[in-house]
Amino acid sequence: MNALTHLSPAELERLARKRAGAKMGWYIHALVFVAVNAGLALLAALQGLHWAAFPALGWGLGLAIHGAVVFIRLQGVGLFHALLERERQQLQAQRDPW
Repeated sequence: MNALTHLSPAELERLARKRAGAKMGWYIHALVFVAVNAGLALLAALQGLHWAAFPALGWGLGLAIHGAVVFIRLQGVGLFHALLERERQQLQAQRDPW
């Protein structure tokens, strides 16, 4: 049984908005990352130094973790909803002896 089948239309709308918001947040994060790090790289190049790689690497790690949370975790309904559905099915099986 799909964990989304028990959701009402209002709950599906809320979940869709939550997922879209999380993805939009990552896209904005990525855009700011590119813009700021391009500026830092330009500034470092004008100085003849290579320090701009360090903030790009650190921030890039944070961006990658943010992306993993958004795009991997949100592929399914999420661990909580899967566990919740499993508990519902177990309780229903225990309650209904036939």
